[in-house]
Amino acid sequence: MVVQDPAKRLPIDYNFPKDGVKRHFSHLHYTRQLGDGKKQDRRWLLYSKKLNKIFCFCCKLFNKSDSSQLASVGFNDWRNVLKRLKEHESGREHILCMKQWAELDLRLQKNQTIDKYAQDEINKEKIHWRQVLLRIISVVKTLAKQNLAFRGSNEKIGEEGCGNFLSFIEMIADFDPVMIEHLRRFKERESRTHYLSGRIQNELIALLGNEIKGMIIKKIQSAKFFSVILDCTPDISHHEQMTVVIRCVDVSTTSVKVEEFFLTFLKVDDTSGEGLFRDLQDVLVAFDLKIDDVRGQGYDNGSNMKGKHKGVQKRFLEINPRAFYTPCSCHSLNLALCDMARTSSKGISFFGIIQRTYNFFSASNKRWKIFEDHVDGLTLKSLSNTRWESHGESVKAIRFQAPKIMNALVYIAENSVDPQEQSEAECLATSETHGIGSFEFLVSLVIWYNLLSVVNIVSKSLQSEDMDINVAIAQLKGLVSYLQKYRDSGFEKAKSEAKILAESMEIEAVFPKQGKRVIKRKIQHGESSENVEGSVTLSPEEKFRVDYFIQIMDQALYSLGTRFEQFEKYEKIFGFLFDLKKLQSASDDSLMVSCANLEDSLTHGDHSDIVGSDLFAELKIVREALPEGVKKPTEVLDFLQSVHDFYPNSWIAYRILLTIPVSVASAERSFSKLKLIKSYLRSTISQERLSDLAILSIERELLRNIDFESLVNEFLEKKGRQIMF
Repeated sequence: MVVQDPAKRLPIDYNFPKDGVKRHFSHLHYTRQLGDGKKQDRRWLLYSKKLNKIFCFCCKLFNKSDSSQLASVGFNDWRNVLKRLKEHESGREHILCMKQWAELDLRLQKNQTIDKYAQDEINKEKIHWRQVLLRIISVVKTLAKQNLAFRGSNEKIGEEGCGNFLSFIEMIADFDPVMIEHLRRFKERESRTHYLSGRIQNELIALLGNEIKGMIIKKIQSAKFFSVILDCTPDISHHEQMTVVIRCVDVSTTSVKVEEFFLTFLKVDDTSGEGLFRDLQDVLVAFDLKIDDVRGQGYDNGSNMKGKHKGVQKRFLEINPRAFYTPCSCHSLNLALCDMARTSSKGISFFGIIQRTYNFFSASNKRWKIFEDHVDGLTLKSLSNTRWESHGESVKAIRFQAPKIMNALVYIAENSVDPQEQSEAECLATSETHGIGSFEFLVSLVIWYNLLSVVNIVSKSLQSEDMDINVAIAQLKGLVSYLQKYRDSGFEKAKSEAKILAESMEIEAVFPKQGKRVIKRKIQHGESSENVEGSVTLSPEEKFRVDYFIQIMDQALYSLGTRFEQFEKYEKIFGFLFDLKKLQSASDDSLMVSCANLEDSLTHGDHSDIVGSDLFAELKIVREALPEGVKKPTEVLDFLQSVHDFYPNSWIAYRILLTIPVSVASAERSFSKLKLIKSYLRSTISQERLSDLAILSIERELLRNIDFESLVNEFLEKKGRQIMF
């Protein structure tokens, strides 16, 4: 007890409980007023939060009589507390106890106590157990970070099936003296404490998880404004899991950085908009985050999330209208591609041929071997029902290897003894409507590969954690511009590429003839039918261009325009901030209007995040003071970080701008960890353990910065296991 000194005092802002007449203990009582006006700290005075009483530390230890309440049961007569403290500290018994305390403390520091050798042994044991715990925590950290299972079929170290945790402990004990000694004591039953049980593993996982959560919450609260990103998926146990990710601007570091932090997995039973919003509110309360500080929402395009009447975003906006909702840009691109493919029967047929080609080869190991013998490059891939941009990989494999794939199909058709297999291979190789052997299919192949490649590049860039609205809008504008140009000139280029491909496959580069299409012009008012020209017949090529190519391109442009309307609204609200050229060239009148508009958008009730007129005055100086080479909002925020006291409104405006999410890619990435952690063999894992393991795996950068020495102290204090022998 003397080594540890008196217990740590409560925070200065702690509200001590009051008695019937509203008297209570105070931090002022820790200080003694001397006759010469100086103040002296009452180091010996202890306050018990549990008992609401005060004690004398040295008298409690060294006074053998119970004459004083401060040395025995405690004192809580707050009316006479000052009088009693003065009497006690001037008493003979207290002075003698203080002297004994000081002498013992001095001897302990010089290691000259009567039990010196026993004390040395105690210190050695303390060091041993702390070293053991450090190694155990390191094993827990490694297994969690790598998504590995901890336990096996039994929990006896040294036996088969003891699991990864005990196996790692055994491995360390092969060369580490500390673990060698620890396992020797355990096996020879010298010590009943070993810290290797499944319960201790769970406690250490929770301890590490809570430490990371505490670091994340501290960063979020320091940032003040944040966005919530949600997504749901079923797990291996057929439970709906909702991931909660928080996006904020981390201002705790030297350089400002946009971060997206994983918080937890929630098992949700009610997947309606009301149920999900209720669960979200509970999470924010549990983590001490204020719903009024939310400035952005990021969800997928499910009706329960984005619904305009009963979705999560609508319910959120009813409480906090400053929580800007952003539908996931990657999901929106997926849906735009889906709209393009489904707008034409030829598009549906095209992807059907792609999938049937993969199914044909993958259904038989023998056929797959023939495929590998003929095709030595990219392998065929199945289409995904949800990730449409990944169709590019499926199309790419055929786009650059169509001749080799056709040779493989022809080989199977000519050498197979199975009539059905022969028929399928021949159909895929030569059919003009159901195979890869038609010029029309090759033109579609080139068109779709070009479109999917561009969309895939944009989609991948939008999935970055630090992606902001400025870059996202620029990327989408670039995509729309490309599609408009491709609509005008892309068909002829695609046809030229398809002709080269057709020559290598010995296919005639002509579009198949189909039934004539008759187009009749509408008779205008006052015009006789004799003046109407006869029917117009489109060539197969023109029919393909008009009915297929133009149709999917128009659908692409329409879908992008409608599915990204929210980004256009953001550009109207925040455009003058993220477009620095526009900011520097804006007139005072237009800048004032933009600042006022932003103030209206960030106002809820009587409170606004910024003052428009003050922001206008600040930006007029900021745009002139920005260093050369500053082009991005993050760079502007870096500049403002050191001078934010002088530009408070600009500091807030840019932080809110960068807080708004662009996609839910971080939430999707957390599902990858979910599948690794909660697998078929670990399907009964508890929800708390799942969330803790997930945060240790996902936020591994924070895991590296944990002080494990302090964790050992916290673990021992929590368990009441301070090693004292």
